[in-house]
Amino acid sequence: MTLLSIQSHVAYGHVGNSAAVFALQRLGVEVWPVHTVQFAHHAGYGPPPGLAFDGATIAAVVGGIDARGALADCDGMLSGYIGTVPVGEALLDAVALVKRRNPRALYACDPVIGDAGGRYVPAAVETFFRERALPMADILTPNRFELETLAGRRIASTVDAFAAIDLLRARGPGIVVATSVVTDETPAGHVDILAGDARQRLRVRTPLLPVSVNGAGDMLSALLLAHHLRAGSLAEAVSLAVSSVYGIVAATAAKGTRELALIAAQTEIAAPSRIFPAEPVGAAA
Repeated sequence: MTLLSIQSHVAYGHVGNSAAVFALQRLGVEVWPVHTVQFAHHAGYGPPPGLAFDGATIAAVVGGIDARGALADCDGMLSGYIGTVPVGEALLDAVALVKRRNPRALYACDPVIGDAGGRYVPAAVETFFRERALPMADILTPNRFELETLAGRRIASTVDAFAAIDLLRARGPGIVVATSVVTDETPAGHVDILAGDARQRLRVRTPLLPVSVNGAGDMLSALLLAHHLRAGSLAEAVSLAVSSVYGIVAATAAKGTRELALIAAQTEIAAPSRIFPAEPVGAAA
């Protein structure tokens, strides 16, 4: 399996491609990383030194891969933080190119807009995800904040969450997996991951670990795409991806750091120590 991953990169810590690439390689997946930024660290530490690339650079790198005749072997694309609309345009051009070379390839879009702390991309990028990227995506992986933002509705219950998931699915992606969902029905000290496609609604519930980390969502999106391509089962893909991320975040909490213990706990990627099943939640709309 070979994937093209277009998202951010940091030298210190594990977010964007710095989280996704190693996790995928640990599963035996060949990855072609294309960086939208090259920063020293995550922006959570303050303005990061480094460089944000423009759309022309992204297009040139993808074009160079295509010139090798390699894109026909690309099974899927993954995208995360883009930062500007021109980079987003280059991303969607790459999606279209990959699908021309391999019509079976899937595109998994992590619509990085913000989180419970607020937005961290310009309004134009939010609009880009809603109007341009969402219709082209096969898989969408918003967190709760992004699900509410893209759907334009507040989520208080599981019913609300799946209504928002179905609304986004109607606009393009066949699969929507919402992360970091806590509703009125989520037990205290837990968090839900909700997934829906045309046939099913699923929930994976895990304990809420006492740590705030960067990059867990980036890693989950990458593992979800790989497991879905490999197994063809949404339930299996969500269960395995969530279980691996939980294991690594648990190891991170034990170390008392905010940076993912990705290398130290890498066995959790291929063989999670605790499996959280994906349980049916009602019927698909």
